[in-house]
Amino acid sequence: MSPHQPRHRTEAVGPTGSRYDQDVQDDKDGAFLAFLGAAADARATDILGSHADDLTQLRDQGKARAAARSLRTLASVHVHGGSAHHHDSTLLAPLEQLAEALAEEQFEDGLWDQGGAHSPPDTAFSIVDLALAMGILDQDAHPSTERLRSTVGRILRAAGPGLATGGVHTANHRWLVCAALARIHSQQPDPSYVRRIDAWLAEGIDQLPGGEYSERSPNYAAAVTNPALLTIARLHEREDLYANVRANLTAGLYLIEPNGEVESVHSRRQDQTALRHLPEFWFQYRELAIRDDDGRFAAVATFLGERSTDQTFGETPAGDRLAEALDRPELARHLPEPAALPTDFEHHDDSCRLVRVRHGRNTATVFGGTDFPEVRAISSGLSTNPTFFRMRKGAAILDSLRLAPRFFSLGHFRAEGLERDADGWRLYAEVRGAYHQPLPPGYRRQDGGYPLTDDGRFWSAMDFPHREREYRTLRTEILLRQTPGDGWDLTFSQTGADVPFALELCFRPGGELTGDGLERISDDTYQLVHGEAAYTVGEDRIVLGPGNGKGGTQPPVVDPGERYAWLGGSLTPDGIRVLITGRTSTTYRLTLS
Repeated sequence: MSPHQPRHRTEAVGPTGSRYDQDVQDDKDGAFLAFLGAAADARATDILGSHADDLTQLRDQGKARAAARSLRTLASVHVHGGSAHHHDSTLLAPLEQLAEALAEEQFEDGLWDQGGAHSPPDTAFSIVDLALAMGILDQDAHPSTERLRSTVGRILRAAGPGLATGGVHTANHRWLVCAALARIHSQQPDPSYVRRIDAWLAEGIDQLPGGEYSERSPNYAAAVTNPALLTIARLHEREDLYANVRANLTAGLYLIEPNGEVESVHSRRQDQTALRHLPEFWFQYRELAIRDDDGRFAAVATFLGERSTDQTFGETPAGDRLAEALDRPELARHLPEPAALPTDFEHHDDSCRLVRVRHGRNTATVFGGTDFPEVRAISSGLSTNPTFFRMRKGAAILDSLRLAPRFFSLGHFRAEGLERDADGWRLYAEVRGAYHQPLPPGYRRQDGGYPLTDDGRFWSAMDFPHREREYRTLRTEILLRQTPGDGWDLTFSQTGADVPFALELCFRPGGELTGDGLERISDDTYQLVHGEAAYTVGEDRIVLGPGNGKGGTQPPVVDPGERYAWLGGSLTPDGIRVLITGRTSTTYRLTLS
């Protein structure tokens, strides 16, 4: 079949009888479908309750996306033979209200305002859901949904041209728009949709050698890029894209924490400072486990299936996922036999400058890959989190270790590189602050009217580029070495300028911090002046020290730098903070055990 022709699938969309694909039917995972069906029924009840009073008010930001997802979920329980709502006539009115409201809210170009004016990528999120819903409704072909399907078809028809000509903002938006167009094209063929998909794909998939995409974001890989690529692979006959998803999921095996969280400190998006869980990857691991007969992926999918009933574990309710299983019946096959996941490793992803270490329940992360040394900017889309080390001893979690010298208000240490050392890892960086000399005679002006220019730290009408500079330099090297018992030694060497510094250790709330050498600075912040301290959660404990006296600024200051302070921003992490202070002229060794 040519990729220029729509794919018309003949297999049915759920376990409803003879039209269900026989191979899938023979290998159907009944428990999996029963769980999704029950979860979807419960989710449908929640949706009907929350929308009962006001199903048609969608003008508030983001409501079109929520409405489309609600329609998709309600459609899934309507067509699913195992649902308590199967062909339930009471669903028709809310389904039709949602569809009509979405149609009325479309602009003439077929787009919606969802966080951006007439936004193609934000519209694509809703179109993916609506086209999926349309597909399973068409496959079910129940006479009662004819009017609903006509309305949804009208929405898709109106949105297609805008998606086929409109632009995007971010890297992942390209693949999202392609997925939306591929879904529309599979139902309403249009060669312009194919041309647009091919134009975006011709840019190449933005995958790094280690398997992460260019945004390095577990959140956007799971929620946008991987699902989009899988859709394009199926509907646009680009089976090569399975390799991209496979590589990303393989990389993810080394980011998984024992409790199901995912390391995201290296992300270039919002999740670089946010807690992320694995469930958004659930169906991706399941699909590739079945497709590739991969026991490792099956083990992850099994783990996520077991955790999917925890409402705090992930962002997408399990009941919203039934529609995906009906859209792709192969997801309902039994998983292959799970294989052991990697739980004892040292993994170096050089493309993200990230090291992950795991020994059973104990893990550590070394990160030296922020974008700051290259671009000298703090901005959306850049990796700027100054956390360079994390560790876990079971339930005792050191969420963040940062170093903040008070040097020209340049802010935290952010490594320029990460490399293997003789018996560990080495992070390093060099920063400079300038004093400016008088302008050469040829650039002087009697009226003193010089250009407003940037010296790399601040702006002034000083014509900085034409001045000679006198630099002060601070060089930082951190050597990190594993010690017996899954501990770590970190040696900090800072040379050049002699200035105060603060080490900031931030522990996950929920434990107890003890130590005779601790002095309280504020409610959740302490200074370790001498000896050791311990952070304990149940039977798990991390011991840190030694304290380093009261060198440096008192009370201790963690200087985020002028780029944050000028805007009133904050880099203070949430949690229980321990500060260790000193001056850069001395070498300090931190022990974590």
